[in-house]
Amino acid sequence: MLENLSKTIEIISEITVPNKRKEVLQPLIDYLQKKVNGKQEIRLNFICTHNSRRSHLSQIWAQTMAFHFVIPNVYCYSGGTEATAMFPKVAETLVKQGFQIQTLSQEQNPVYAVKFDENQHPIICFSKAFFDDFNPKSQFGAIMTCNHADQGCPMVFGADARFPITYDDPKAFDGTDLMDTKYAERSLQIASELFYVFSQLKKS
Repeated sequence: MLENLSKTIEIISEITVPNKRKEVLQPLIDYLQKKVNGKQEIRLNFICTHNSRRSHLSQIWAQTMAFHFVIPNVYCYSGGTEATAMFPKVAETLVKQGFQIQTLSQEQNPVYAVKFDENQHPIICFSKAFFDDFNPKSQFGAIMTCNHADQGCPMVFGADARFPITYDDPKAFDGTDLMDTKYAERSLQIASELFYVFSQLKKS
């Protein structure tokens, strides 16, 4: 794990997840435990409306926590009900929290390589629809990270299961003095909940 990211994870490990959120997270924990017990590959697709903020934060932190807790064969994806672009403040926030991010393309919808460890394959991030060919077509868990996506796609074809684990959108603070703080807070909230999820898994 990258040194600065390890320091951030130490901070995350001290964040208490409220009991109400633990109840929301438990079905995902049960799903993952069943996969672990069966020694099956785990595919998670984090879905939001525009695949620009919360879904990318969730994808990146989930992949990182799987590595941190040594849960093998975990593959994390993200998508939206439509494609836009990963919002630049997301990358900026993650760099401050210890990730290394390389911009692979400068197009309207840039492609980013996000590294959490020097020797691990980077997480490839760009905005796409949840049904894009880049994402799995079957045998995956669909995690709905925003209310609009949860209401807007009641059916995610090919998914084993669907989990509404929604977060407030930091976009509400774009252009304000609180922007940096709120993006950091949302990232750490998502990270702390995924830390909790993966910490609960028992390896057979």
